[in-house]
Amino acid sequence: MRFAAGALALLLAGCAGDVQGVLAPVAHGAPDASKVTMLVATTRSPDPDSGVLFSGERGAKSSFAEITVSIPPERARKVGEVQWPSRLPGDPEREFVTLKVDRLDQTAALARLHATALKTPKRRVLLFVHGFNNRFEDAVYRFAQIVHDSDANVVPLLFTWPSRGSLFAYGYDRESTNYSRHALEAILQALARDPAVGEVSILAHSMGNWLALESLRQMAIRNGQIAPKIANIMLASPDVDVDVFRTQIAEIGKSRSKFTLFVSQDDRALAVSRRVWGSTARLGAINPEAEPYRDELAADGITVLDLTKLRSDDRLNHGKFAESPEVVRLIGTRLVAGQSITDSRVGLGDRLMAVTAGAAATVGTAAGLAIAAPIAIVDPHTRRNFNGRIEQLGDSISDTASTTGDALTTPLLNPGHTQ
Repeated sequence: MRFAAGALALLLAGCAGDVQGVLAPVAHGAPDASKVTMLVATTRSPDPDSGVLFSGERGAKSSFAEITVSIPPERARKVGEVQWPSRLPGDPEREFVTLKVDRLDQTAALARLHATALKTPKRRVLLFVHGFNNRFEDAVYRFAQIVHDSDANVVPLLFTWPSRGSLFAYGYDRESTNYSRHALEAILQALARDPAVGEVSILAHSMGNWLALESLRQMAIRNGQIAPKIANIMLASPDVDVDVFRTQIAEIGKSRSKFTLFVSQDDRALAVSRRVWGSTARLGAINPEAEPYRDELAADGITVLDLTKLRSDDRLNHGKFAESPEVVRLIGTRLVAGQSITDSRVGLGDRLMAVTAGAAATVGTAAGLAIAAPIAIVDPHTRRNFNGRIEQLGDSISDTASTTGDALTTPLLNPGHTQ
């Protein structure tokens, strides 16, 4: 098994990989391209690579930046999609590229947000919290696409937490959201205090909903309520246990914020999450017409958009509305600050590995790698996760074999031993 894993790793190493380092600014943009400038607050650890900026590891303190992204002309792209660079430097005529990056301290970042809000109609701020399996560059380019395609006139503020950008780091990512609760609450408190900010809308996706709800809950407990400036809270495909959500809403209490919930009953990613956690239901996959959900949501004043019947190219059905231009624009125009989102770039092979890996048992992982290997060779979105998983598999096989051998021989060597 070690030999097979090593051979696969060597095979994949010879193939051209997913382009990394796309955040390094290009020398020139395209004259007819669009630009989105966003402020970024993150609990990720800084990365010395100027094209990466921040890694998936946890930083000792919050970091800040301002990033300008160039979006190719409409003739070269489809609404709801990010056109990733095929090589470096990217081509601004047909791909997303970075034009400018400024690393900032907290004081400078809040000062820029203040100045930008003063120049924005109704002084609206959109705060976006991404979901599971997102690298820093994924969050930046996806948010740029959201802001552009929704045509919402807002101050874009990205809060990005330490996700390793791997389907096999679910547990690490989940703990990273807990690690980031205080930092996000601090941002919300700063927005509430800033006289230049007129209104704040929060859009969270998938696992990012847990982080957003926990931070809002902390704010409500600390202040007695959610800050009145936080007008819209949009929960897209929330990977949150329904029972836990009930307690969060109860502790948040009555507020003037408008909650909007996006659900899809055929969300396969949330179906897997439900099995992992052993919960009865994940909030983003409920049937809002069934009881007790219908009465509970109505009593809490939560608006629900059921996207179950919406068809898209997302085979996991976890970010459907990101694939629909109509829904993207609906969110932007009707909710003023809402945007469509999807998780990080996930290849077909990744999905197969996620299904077969189960709870990361060695046998399941090996089966997933075997299925995904031919796909990883031609699908760069799968390849990065695949290579890392190959190395982990080699180590886990030895550990599992040793542990299994001990488990089988111990009762024979020591008849008094029991499990």
